[in-house]
Amino acid sequence: MRFGLDVPIDGAYADPRVLGRLAAEAERAGWDGFFVQDVLSSGEAVADPWIALTAVVLATERLAVGSMLTPLPRRRPWEVARQAATLDRLSGGRLIFAAGLGYAEQDFTPFGDSWDPLVRAEKLDEGLDIISGLWSGEPFSYRGKHYELDQAMLRPGPLQSPRIPVWLAAGWPRRKPLRRAARWDGVYLMTVRQDTEQLLSPDDVAQVADFLREQRGDGSTGEIAFNPEESSDAGETRDRVQAFSEAGATWWLELAPDGGPDAYLERIRSGPPRS
Repeated sequence: MRFGLDVPIDGAYADPRVLGRLAAEAERAGWDGFFVQDVLSSGEAVADPWIALTAVVLATERLAVGSMLTPLPRRRPWEVARQAATLDRLSGGRLIFAAGLGYAEQDFTPFGDSWDPLVRAEKLDEGLDIISGLWSGEPFSYRGKHYELDQAMLRPGPLQSPRIPVWLAAGWPRRKPLRRAARWDGVYLMTVRQDTEQLLSPDDVAQVADFLREQRGDGSTGEIAFNPEESSDAGETRDRVQAFSEAGATWWLELAPDGGPDAYLERIRSGPPRS
């Protein structure tokens, strides 16, 4: 199991310098990843996630970094491809690219972007194909329902080969998003089951892992990341880490606690819940 942080970029977290300092502390405390959220309009101050990640990368040397999650249907995929490749090179190959449909309508409709789930799913799939194609550094053409490219080329490509790892958002037990994730490198599971709104359990993760193995067809699952339920008891947390690890989870990503950056800093300095 690897341990990361899922960090807001709005409100008190809207200053990239604050995020850079938190990331530096996370690296010193032994965390494995530092991932910022991507919101556009929250009613509070909001930082740009890619500029925030630049501050994070420059403050660290080892941490995996990324956006959890990029709402690709409201972004131009070729611009995202360029930003991601640049950040991957700046970080020395530490970027994870995670994407989803988007979860907040206020980030779409006020700006003229469709909130229709079918349209967003189509644009997500097309955008992923385009980004992967452009990361090759070779001329790339594409004809889709929403996007067309004609011999487009972006250089240099990412530092990582064959590409930057791609994770997709999914919620259990919905199969279609998991089928999409199985075509790429990992899945970021929603905190609760999508049918019962109950917190995800180790048994749920085990079923996700089985489904991914079936879909991938090679016995592998790819990365399985999730947000755990918070617990104030260290022993109970270690037991839960062990249970989720045995079920197949590979990343434990903790959300920010109440209390703002100071409270998060205290949690960060206490280190990941390794057994």
